[in-house]
Amino acid sequence: MKLSVALAVLCVAVMAVMIYQTLRQELNLRNLKTRTMQNSAEVKRKEEAIVQVKNALNEMKAKLASVNTKIGELKKTRVATEKSTQELDTSLQTCNTEKVAAEKKNAEKAEALAKLTADHENAKKTAGEEIQSLKQQILDRDKAICAFADTTKEEARKLCGIPEAQQ
Repeated sequence: MKLSVALAVLCVAVMAVMIYQTLRQELNLRNLKTRTMQNSAEVKRKEEAIVQVKNALNEMKAKLASVNTKIGELKKTRVATEKSTQELDTSLQTCNTEKVAAEKKNAEKAEALAKLTADHENAKKTAGEEIQSLKQQILDRDKAICAFADTTKEEARKLCGIPEAQQ
């Protein structure tokens, strides 16, 4: 009977150990299940965050592409502007050169015109003096002719300016 009591105690002890391990495994399984659920919820949150980041990246890529096209257009515009500025500078230099040449020509023309005007005035003055001299010579000659002319003739009186009443 001792043996049966010992066997019964041993069976109860083995059963208690088995119950203890079963309870411990049940608690471990419950903890694992809870952690698995928490981990799966965390994974879902992280997946959603990753999806949001991917969407943000796609939006940024689209914005970057539009910005790059705008930069390309601006570069083309800048190149065209620089080219037109260069052409305008060249044109301005050409115009300035032509302006200087035209101003020089105008100055030469003005100088020539002033010289020509001065020469004309001198020639006019000289011609006027010569005309006066010739008029005086003609008057002197007429007086000399009138002094020797026969005043009885009508033609001589007209030439000398003598009235007819003096006969």
